[in-house]
Amino acid sequence: MKILFEKIKVRTTERFELQDITGKVMEALRAANIRDGFINLASLHTTTSIFLNEFQSALLEDIRHMLERIVDDTEWHRHNSAEFSDCERKNATAHLRGLLLGTGTLSLQVSKGKIVLGQFQSIIFAELDGPRERGLQIQFVGE
Repeated sequence: MKILFEKIKVRTTERFELQDITGKVMEALRAANIRDGFINLASLHTTTSIFLNEFQSALLEDIRHMLERIVDDTEWHRHNSAEFSDCERKNATAHLRGLLLGTGTLSLQVSKGKIVLGQFQSIIFAELDGPRERGLQIQFVGE
């Protein structure tokens, strides 16, 4: 059994952006040469998320609309106030939306050199405070 680590970068161009990173993760898996085991993906940022879902344009717009409806950009937040916080980015909504999408980690099985995914599942990276270059740490465990 081997344990390997790889860091991949994701470049975003929008403040809120959803990217299908399945291909990037599969490419890293091929390079790691793991046939059977698992991978653990971890975002290195508090204003991003990684999750599984269908990467379909109408659904992506629905996700955006849901997050904007639940966490409104026009509301006042302590994190954005110089009186309560030293954060210059004024990104409270990005942090709160990240809580809704879940933590920035995802574990997936690997079988016969491929990531085990359902027919319509993609690995989606959510940028909530872009545009920026972001890092993802991948741990590969297997043989």
